[in-house]
Amino acid sequence: MNEQYVLDLQEIDASQGAVVGGKGAHLGALSRIEGIGVPAGFCVTTDAFRRTLAQAPSINDRLDQLSCLGPDDGEAIRTLSAEIRRTIEGIVIPGDLASAITGALARLDDQAAYAVRSSATAEDLPTASFAGQQDTYLNVVGPTAILHHISRCWASLFTERAVIYRQRNGIDHRAVHMAVVVQQMVLPDAAGILFTADPVTGNRKVATVDAGFGLGEALVSGLVNPDVFTVRNGEVVAKAIAAKQRAVHALPTGGTREVAIAPQRQEQPALSDAQVVRLVQLGRRIEAHFGRPQDIEWCLVDDGFQIVQSRPITTLFPVPEADDQENHVYVSVGHQQMMTDPMKPLGLSMWRLTAMVPMHEAGGRLFVDATRRLASPASRASLLDMMGRGDPLVRDALETVLDREDFVPSLPDAEPGRPTAGGASAPIETDPALVTGLIERSQASVAALERGIRTKTGPALFDFLLEAFEEHKRVLSDPLNLQVIMAGMEATWWLNDNLWEWLGEKHAADTLTLSAPGNVTSEMGLALLDVADAIRPHAEVVAFLQGVEDDGFLADLAKLTGGAEARAAIEGYLDRYGMRCVGEIDITRPRWRERPTTLVPVILDNVRNFEPGAAERRFEEGRQAALKKEQDVLSRLRALPDGDRKADQTKRMIDRVRTFIGYREYPKYGIISRYFVYKQALLAEAERLVQAGVLPDQDDVFYLTFQELHDVARSHQVDDRLIQRRREAFRSYRALTPPRVLTSDGEALTGAYQRDDVPAGALVGLPVSAGTIEGRARVILDVSEADIEAGDILVTTFTDPSWSPLFVGIAGLVTEVGGLMTHGAVIAREYGLPAVVGVEQATRLIRDGQRIRVHGTEGYIEILP
Repeated sequence: MNEQYVLDLQEIDASQGAVVGGKGAHLGALSRIEGIGVPAGFCVTTDAFRRTLAQAPSINDRLDQLSCLGPDDGEAIRTLSAEIRRTIEGIVIPGDLASAITGALARLDDQAAYAVRSSATAEDLPTASFAGQQDTYLNVVGPTAILHHISRCWASLFTERAVIYRQRNGIDHRAVHMAVVVQQMVLPDAAGILFTADPVTGNRKVATVDAGFGLGEALVSGLVNPDVFTVRNGEVVAKAIAAKQRAVHALPTGGTREVAIAPQRQEQPALSDAQVVRLVQLGRRIEAHFGRPQDIEWCLVDDGFQIVQSRPITTLFPVPEADDQENHVYVSVGHQQMMTDPMKPLGLSMWRLTAMVPMHEAGGRLFVDATRRLASPASRASLLDMMGRGDPLVRDALETVLDREDFVPSLPDAEPGRPTAGGASAPIETDPALVTGLIERSQASVAALERGIRTKTGPALFDFLLEAFEEHKRVLSDPLNLQVIMAGMEATWWLNDNLWEWLGEKHAADTLTLSAPGNVTSEMGLALLDVADAIRPHAEVVAFLQGVEDDGFLADLAKLTGGAEARAAIEGYLDRYGMRCVGEIDITRPRWRERPTTLVPVILDNVRNFEPGAAERRFEEGRQAALKKEQDVLSRLRALPDGDRKADQTKRMIDRVRTFIGYREYPKYGIISRYFVYKQALLAEAERLVQAGVLPDQDDVFYLTFQELHDVARSHQVDDRLIQRRREAFRSYRALTPPRVLTSDGEALTGAYQRDDVPAGALVGLPVSAGTIEGRARVILDVSEADIEAGDILVTTFTDPSWSPLFVGIAGLVTEVGGLMTHGAVIAREYGLPAVVGVEQATRLIRDGQRIRVHGTEGYIEILP
């Protein structure tokens, strides 16, 4: 193999990251952009790194030991990584390699000062920045010093923080190699960082410039606060000039030192407005070259800019692609569906193919374009009202965009007589038979799907599924389906609004909906209590379940005393609910039927925390409490002026709520039942493709869209590189936090609660289930790792229906995402759990095990001493 040890920056392009690392590849690409100044230099390649490390075989043993450690094994990582660094720094650079480096120095100027900078192959990637993890040395003078600092850069691949970062991101230490950039020093008048998109809001139309005097090291190290300039449309729209008391300057003999800045100069801007605008123009050219927003390190020398680094900004949430140049406002689907994790490509495409409205994709999440509805005053009002009732943060974020009067165009209202989207539906009778009929039709449709799909394979399967998706949408779009859902929700709102006005009682409907009949999600939680009843009497089964790790455990149960009854109970539960799982709107997520071990911890919690017959008892207690509340409310209303009319209206609405509110959960159950049928058929097709040698692994199909998978089934050809790119993109999306509202400018808006009635220090959210409870916070991000004791309060990011089995064992609920009518809120009310949802960063601000007080009526949480 022809190894290259040194490459001039001018010889390098963006495709050579494996040879020169991320930083080197970016600098090489930068140096090729016309009109962009980059200091001259060269790269010591990864070939040189491997050649040098081969001289110390002991490093391999230590890498083996490192790979056995977890990211939390801090002390062991610290010891091993320090040993590896010492070994690398002690290796003598081979003679021919040292000659290649000193020869490159001589071609530039071997007595000049240089910056010696690490450039790892896993650095400055589109999916992970690795910024600041390896070392940079400034103002290094003379060949001997430069060779020594190259060794130090190689060693810095194994700094403790770099090792931990790779372990947390699943990156093999052996797969990462270190190149070193050696670049002539520039001695700048000013230096700093340019972000070509606002790093806080994500707005791609806004650039920010941080600037200070001297070398940029003063800003990076936090020695001084920078001047900050904000630029939009080619002009400085805001600036904050800091008092810059110190700067870092280069020493003639090598190294750097801090210097004091003269008092009269400290509050002068490091750049003029004209220079800032010129710098941003350069940044826009660099951004256009790389095709995404950039974080750029720059130096000002004699009124000219030199670029010393450019990397992608990896924290920005991507913007949905649009085929026009218009402004768009996107609303998160995940916040409505209680699934803010990223979805795999097959999951995204299946949800889009079966959804009732067009959707847009970004960052592995789905969004609905709300621009047209916001543009028309009538549809805007109904949209804001609906969003505000569900999630006030979404409404506030939308209003923030609307306050910028130039962003959303104003369109005329619909013609008189034509209903607006989201308008009131026609009233229906309060008749339980309506619900029964809808459920029977849904069940019949799923049964027909199961019968029809059995014989379908290959391209015929995909043709069948496309027809099935139309039936899927037809069931969901049945006007009666929407009318029944809205009837229950509108009656809830009516009760809360009117009983507050007439009786001064907040959230009265919360008690009136306790144990409402026909709620498939709350029944699912109670049914797992019945499973626990079947298991509890059999000590051998309980002991066996405590050690279960393999999803095939059901087959082993029959060998135990009481195991047949336990297995029958679990199998019966899976027959009814096995299609569910966390994040169930993503068809690629493993279902309970596929991974029944997920349920075992919750079953064991129920065995430990409850007495026999708890399910029936809990349901009846809720029903009696609702009945008692109804009698209390009606008698108090009758005592008021015009009381009989108010009581009669209220009684009709209570009947309406109890008839219809349970059905709110059924359509999702129907969707997920159909999804499980689709998934089983697609996995069988994937297995056929594996057997035919078309795909290496069955789950590769998850990284293809439905249409792409259809094409593979037809052609028996697949692009392996596409699947690999999709896997890497999905991994990167997991690090992103999706916004509730996103604009086409890239601005991410989370909204804020407009409230001043909350105690200082309390965490504010949306009250969705009344009552106040104190208890131990259990911060749980994965249902399968739940360990709940009676009286605990569940704190998590979001809860979809799969979390409801946990609800029977908790005393209260706090989530980061949710609204008044999302699943967690509905089930919390049915079970009588005080609950506050939409609490920003709750899982970070509340520590596991802390005592907290949840004010479910008022909508805030106190962290107790």
